[in-house]
Amino acid sequence: MKTAVYRKANFNAAHRLYNPKFDDKTNNEIFGLCNNPNFHGHNYELIVKLVGEVNTDTGYLFDLKILNEIIQEEIIERFDHKNLNLDTIEFKTLIPTAENIARVIYEILRRKIDLQYDLEITLYETPRNFVVYPVK
Repeated sequence: MKTAVYRKANFNAAHRLYNPKFDDKTNNEIFGLCNNPNFHGHNYELIVKLVGEVNTDTGYLFDLKILNEIIQEEIIERFDHKNLNLDTIEFKTLIPTAENIARVIYEILRRKIDLQYDLEITLYETPRNFVVYPVK
């Protein structure tokens, strides 16, 4: 019987939404205040969802202590209190929108979590704005 488990985590990061292919006017029209050249920040809330079969020997779908360690090592240490545009490899050439951040987090975690588990990322940029990746 398939079951889902969830783990929440938080990180704080700054970013700027800016496309170097556009002129300043176009960037301002598209990204507005998020195009601030001095950056701005968010308190991101991350929810990692795993779906799979419960192990009959342990009663676990996935050990949430281990999931927490993976999230801490792979995501929080990488992005917390960082300027995503300047301090991370992942966003040197990728605009750090919530959509792109969620996809990058998924790709990082997918490499660490066995494919027997379905993985879904929910990323809240604000209490009212969030992204789910991937959508099935």
